[in-house]
Amino acid sequence: MTRKGHFGVDAPPIVIGFAAATAAGLVAFVIGQALGIAWLSVAGAWTAGFAGVSGGWYLYTTLRGKHAVWARLLDELGLRGDETVVDVGCGRGAVLLLAAARLNKNGRGKAIGVDIWAVRDQSGNAEAATRDNAQREGVSDRVELVTADMRELPLADASADLVVSSLAIHNVRGADERAKALREIARIVKPGGRVLVVDINFTGAYAAELAAHGVPARVHPLGPRFWFGGPHVAARAVVGTKPA
Repeated sequence: MTRKGHFGVDAPPIVIGFAAATAAGLVAFVIGQALGIAWLSVAGAWTAGFAGVSGGWYLYTTLRGKHAVWARLLDELGLRGDETVVDVGCGRGAVLLLAAARLNKNGRGKAIGVDIWAVRDQSGNAEAATRDNAQREGVSDRVELVTADMRELPLADASADLVVSSLAIHNVRGADERAKALREIARIVKPGGRVLVVDINFTGAYAAELAAHGVPARVHPLGPRFWFGGPHVAARAVVGTKPA
């Protein structure tokens, strides 16, 4: 799918790590060949190949794959267009703006993005970048941005028809602290409202925490387009609905 915004790369240090490992493997291979050290050549070739393929897959997922998967997930929700959607850890708006594009232009639908804008989590992460992307995608009239910690959302109880989050909650350190974020999500979603959280770690714990706070949820895989380098780092979706 083609998008007009610029959404950066997830966890840029990981991309640098893949590139460094690929380069180191190539150097080891060349040295092994030059000195006739077979094991070094084999190890270097394997390292360069694995890191190169994994890095390429990672870039595909962060630049294209996750966008396509999220577009499908949002389409499957069948939004009416007048909902209030909250994106917890919205970053530069990859998911937030996809949701906003599915809301009405008459002012009834609203997409609220919440973030602390940490660049370690996403390259170029900043509120200004998200606002620019909203304008590029033609949805700025339906977007509101809030600077806040996901563990203390400055939003009213039962104020959201849909709460989404993509690759954000795992960045909070400590199970107890992540649980606070899930409790906040359960708090702000309306009765009859839905929750859709995608992450690479702790998804079972997310589902359990949501269920403990009134939002029964299930976990399901999202497939190769949401693998960050391979099946060993596969994103999963936590999907739940608060009973009406």
